[in-house]
This record gives sequence, structure tokens and C-alpha cells, in this order.
Amino acid sequence: MSDSARIVIIGGGVGGASVAYHLTQLGERDVVLLERDELTSGSTFHSAGLVGQLRADPTLTRMNQYSVELYRTLDAGWTECGGIKLASTPERMAEIRRQIGWARTFGLPLEEISVAEAVELFPLMDPEGVVGAAYLPTDGQIDPSQLCYALAAGAREGGVTVRTRTRVLGITVERGRVTGVRTDQGDIACEVVVNCGGMFAAEIGRMAGVRVPIVPMSHQYVVSDAFHDHTGLPTLRDPDLLVYYRQEVQGLVMGGYERQCAPWTAGHNAYDAVPGDFNGRLLPEDWPRFEEISDNSRIRVPAMADVGIRKLINGPEAFTPDNEFCLGETEVAGFFVAAGFCAHGIAGAGGIGRVMAEWIVEGEPSMDLWHMDVRRFGRHYRSPSYTIKRAVENYETYYDIRYPGHERSAGRPLRVSPAYSWHAAHGAAFGEKSGWERVNYYTANETPGDDERPGGWAGRLWSSAIGAEHRATRTAAGLFDESSFAKIEVTGPDAAALLEWVCDNRVARQVGAVTYTQALNRRGGIECDFTVTRRGEEEFLIVTGTAFGSHDLGWLRKQAARTGSNVRIADVTGQYACFALWGPRARDVLGGLTPGPLDFPFMSARELTVGDVPVLALRVTFVGEHGWELYCSSEYGLGLWQTLWRAGEPYGLVAGGYRAIDSLRLEKGYRVWGADIGPETTPYEAGLGFCVKDDKDFLGKDALDPAPARRLRCLTLRDPRAIALGNEPVRVDGRVEARVTSGGYGYTARESIAYAYLEAEPGTPVEVEVEGRWVPATVVKGPLVP
Repeated sequence: MSDSARIVIIGGGVGGASVAYHLTQLGERDVVLLERDELTSGSTFHSAGLVGQLRADPTLTRMNQYSVELYRTLDAGWTECGGIKLASTPERMAEIRRQIGWARTFGLPLEEISVAEAVELFPLMDPEGVVGAAYLPTDGQIDPSQLCYALAAGAREGGVTVRTRTRVLGITVERGRVTGVRTDQGDIACEVVVNCGGMFAAEIGRMAGVRVPIVPMSHQYVVSDAFHDHTGLPTLRDPDLLVYYRQEVQGLVMGGYERQCAPWTAGHNAYDAVPGDFNGRLLPEDWPRFEEISDNSRIRVPAMADVGIRKLINGPEAFTPDNEFCLGETEVAGFFVAAGFCAHGIAGAGGIGRVMAEWIVEGEPSMDLWHMDVRRFGRHYRSPSYTIKRAVENYETYYDIRYPGHERSAGRPLRVSPAYSWHAAHGAAFGEKSGWERVNYYTANETPGDDERPGGWAGRLWSSAIGAEHRATRTAAGLFDESSFAKIEVTGPDAAALLEWVCDNRVARQVGAVTYTQALNRRGGIECDFTVTRRGEEEFLIVTGTAFGSHDLGWLRKQAARTGSNVRIADVTGQYACFALWGPRARDVLGGLTPGPLDFPFMSARELTVGDVPVLALRVTFVGEHGWELYCSSEYGLGLWQTLWRAGEPYGLVAGGYRAIDSLRLEKGYRVWGADIGPETTPYEAGLGFCVKDDKDFLGKDALDPAPARRLRCLTLRDPRAIALGNEPVRVDGRVEARVTSGGYGYTARESIAYAYLEAEPGTPVEVEVEGRWVPATVVKGPLVP
């Protein structure tokens, strides 16, 4: 075997074959694909083969659309039979109508069909209890093994060397970078390793010192005997009954997601340990656990009660703790992962291969993939106990309706603020993000009546406390616990130079300066969005969103490595509590607690004492009101919170949560990374051109267009109870031109607010589709609240 290659791919399933294939499409030839047994011998060979395109996530939908485009060109048994999704409850029908709206923004021909039309397309179904349905004619099914072989054949034609029956024994890492792979057939020196190991991916990751948090789950489906003479049946899903079907010759494949799942080989106190000889094998049939799915299948397709079963397939599938893929480069440079496909890897394989090849060759993906990025998982996912709790909960609720504000419950509480006990004692309704318990709102702030309750989905998990906390912040003062915000220290001789290169705004200003800035990728897209506080000549503090700390940390470290900067970049999130005090009376509250003057200007920082506590006060806001973010060492956190609370009560201070913050920021037009802005949008498109300093060099500068055709626009909907939550289509002159990035209700403006990227100017009438209804709206010039 060759003793060197530029890229080594580990895993000969559909994921590894697709990555290899797409690398050759980008001109890579020095590629070796290693498979421990034969191609498809992991999870690929026993996959059900359904290919559905529409997902709640725009990026994944686009990836799946590309998969279909690719599969049409391959000799792999692609059948474009269409797909039906049934609603057996009114709530599910509302979900389907939302999804039909999302589909419009991608050009997917998803349409609502009547129950009678569903029966005509799938005559085996019993329509009793069905409320409605949607049909997507371009969905289909494919033979997973044929797909893998077709992709591998294309990779070989492009120059990839495929080595089967070659077991990886170890991965060599030197100075934080992968340098080679050890196998039972010899060692291979390389620059890049791509872990496409499926259920073995976590084990392979551990060879490089990397945690890949996946859990092999026992996933079952049956293949029936022949019992009908229909041809071209579409795939059929009935999520309310937890089941799916597809045609298999003159029989059916039927499976689902049971409420009592079975993790395989992983435990609460041990990492997964897939047997070394588990190649091309299945797990023992588990009929008792499949009974719920079997019973439900007979409700929708009565013939399943009498038909013979050819076999029950029980095969392990790799699931992640959040049902999203694990993709991208890890903290070990050159070590990539493409695994954790959560039983929809066949639908995603084409798109996965393409984005991974781009990532490897060009250094970054062309799409916003943070929610699939392997680095999104914090250090707590090194715990097998926490990982398995989350994976089990996600599997068992796979088909559940996710209402806005839905919260996971497994593994909570884990990360808590120093003031957590105070919040709990005062009626906090907690949410969770990145393992942190965060206050959504306080039930103690709820008011009688629900005159402001939004209609439809937005009103399901709503509380009147949100409006009360919002209004108190605008009229008096609000106190918010932002301790979960990620905090990163950048120190060292090259700290200033590195940040000047990474950031579009000028950040290396005087000590005490606070700068709002973006960090751009080479295409000019917004890779990070944060504030930078200069604390010393060689010391900077970056504050970013709770869920983005590991992303921004990784991005900064990558740029430091590329530039050879002499810096230390450290995550210090847990070291500091952060409390935000905002509102017209905020100065009155804080002024009585500190001997220091509060005359320092907006976007600057000063060391203060607040009561008995030493504090770093940042004069910043995310709600558009006067105030400060107050940082202190965590051991002082509870004391600082109580001090602020007692001092603020005479001034009408109200403790608030993140739901109020979101409403407040919508009125002021403040952007949220991952929704309104991201790697596919530039500062000029996002209305953040004021941050761009053209008089300096920075990463991505040459790609920027200061006069883009589209810009992020604020919309107000005519019906204030019709709330757009994200991904709803926006229509201009009868044509779908954009999708909503984020939306909600502004309790001061008393408007339903949404944002979308449009070429339209303020004053233009538009329409937003909210749960199947086109609602008139207007493009307005923000902010809505001065």
C-alpha cells in the first residue's frame, strides 16, 4: 500500500464514498479511501433508502435537493416516486402548512393535497382519522448499496484509491495537526484525515484525541411479503403514528421511531464499544420493542395486520444528541468528520459529500453549516452520560411537533449561573442553550388575560410575562442574567494585529474601548459577530452568543494558526458572571451602588465596584436602552445580582428573560448570527456596513460589495397577531423573493415584525405566508423604536 497520500478517508459507506467522489470533482487526485471490511458493510447496507428533501433547516434542505439532482445522474436505482406526509391531527396539519411555506422559498413543489388525493396516490392506506396531507413529487427512494457503489466507482474514475479490508489502528497527531494513519496494512502519511466511520466514528475520533458525540441506536424496520399489485407508490409518512412506508417490489418496507428506544454498545459510564468484527451484520430481531410501530402500521395500512413478514431488519444507526449531522474540521487541524447521519444519511449523502469536499479543499464550506459543525458540541459532550441522555430523548421524540420555544429536558440542569437559585425561587421558566440554564421569563411577571397572545404556533408556549418584562425595560429598568454568553480572552504580543486582521471594524483602539464587529470569511460572509473590549496593550475580551462560543473560539484559533500569530486564545466563559442592567432608570439603580462616576461613553468599559463586588462595566446594549453589562468573577455573581435587585426595586426594576430580550432587539433591528446574519451574508447586505473600515486590511475585504442588490429589510405585518418565526416565504408582486430570517412581536411598537433579505425599498408592499395564509406586510425603515 502507498505510504503517503494528501487525503485519507476512513469509512467505505455512502458518506465516505460521496466525500471521495466530490473531492475528485474539485480536482483532488491524491486520495485514499480505507474500509475495514467491504464497501457498504456498516450502516449503509441496511438503510431503508428513503430520500426526503424538505427539512426545517434551509441548509439541509438545499443539501438534500442537491442529493436528488445527483442521484438522477447515477446508475443507482433512483426512483422518483414522490412522497406523502400525512396529518392525523389538526396540530400536525398546521405544521405541514408551515412546511409548505418553507418549500416555496426553495422552489420545492410541495403542495397540500386532500385526503382523497392521498388515497388515490397510495391506495393501501385507510384514510380514517387523517386530517390532510402534503405531497412532494420529487422525493423518492434509492438502493443504498447501489448508491454507495456508484459513488465509489465515480471516485475511482477520478483517481481515488479504494482499499477494502484495511483496518485503521491509530491516527498520528503532531503539534495539534494530523500527520498520518496507522493501519494493519501499513502506515500512510497524510495532510488530511476524513472520519466517515458511521457508528465507528466516535472510536476513530478517540484515536486522534477528539470526541465525536454519537450513539449507535438500534433502528428497526420490516420488509413484507408481496401482497399488492400497485406500482409507483410514493413514500408515505404518518408522524402522528410514528411510522413510514415505501414500496419494495409488490410489498412494503415499514419502520418508525418507537417511544422506547435501545442504544447499542454505548452506556452512561462508558463510551461506545462496537465489536471489532461487526461488519455487514445486523442485530437480533427485537419484536417486543417493535410492537408499538407494528400496531400503528395496521391503523394506517390495514393489510399489514395479515401480510407475511419476510424479515425484520435491526441495524445500528449513528445518532447525534441533537439529530443534526457531525460535519467539519475538529480542534485537531486536518482531522475532519462526516458522521452522525441520524438515519437520513441516504437523503443527505450527496449534499454531505459536496460540502465536505469544499470544506477540505477551500478551507471553509460555502453554506452556513454551524448547526451541523462537529465543534458545536461543548466539553460537556465528552461525558457519555450526557451524550446518551440527549441522543435518547431526540430519538424518542423524532416525529414530535416542535413548537416555538420547545425545550429539551434530558441532562438538565447542567451549567448554571451563580444566580440560578435566585431565579428558581422567583418563578423562572428556564430554557436551555449549550447546556446552560437560562431564564426565558419569570412566571411571577405574568399578568391576567392574554390580549396580546399571538395567533397560531407562536401563541402555544407564550407567556404574558414576556410583554411585562419588555415594557418594564422600556419604561423603567430590566435586569437580565447573561452569564451564559461566551467569553474569549485573546492575549499576547500579536493579539492586536491578529484581531485587526480578523475583524472588519477597528478593534485595536485605546484601552477601555468596546467595539462591535464582524469576522468575515474569504467570501466576505459574516463568520462571527461579537464585541471586542481592549483591556490592555496585549489583552482583549471577546463576548459572543451562548451557542457560538466554540465556533468563534475555533475560528480565531484557525486564523491565528494560519498567520503564525503569537497569541493565547482561551475560553473563559465560566469564570465570569454577566448581568445586564438596561432602561431609563438604569443609571438611578447603578448610581447608588458605586462611588465611581458613570460618565463613560457608549461602547466603552470601566472597572467599578458595585456594592461589595469588583466589576467590569461595559456600556453596551442589545435592547436599545441605556445601560450596562456588568461582569464579575463568578464567586461574586449571586451577591452582585442580589445587590442590583434590592437597589432597583424602588425604581420599578423587573427581572427579565431572553424572550423579552428577543422582542426588544427586534424593535431595534439588532441582528442575530445564525438567523439574520451568517457566513452567506455580508455586512453590507446585513445593514452593518458602518462596521467596515476600508482604511485597513482584513480577511474578506476584497470580496465585499458596498452596494449589494439585496439588503436585510424590516417588515411589519398588517395583522399584529400573525407572527412569522423564521423561514416563511416573502412575496413581492406575487413572486416569492425571500424567506423570513427572524420575527416576533414588538410590545412597544405593537407590531408583528419580521426580517428578510430583499431588493425592495421601504414603503414596498409585500406578503408573508404565515401558517398557510398570505398576510399583507410593508417594508419599513427601522428601527421601529427610536
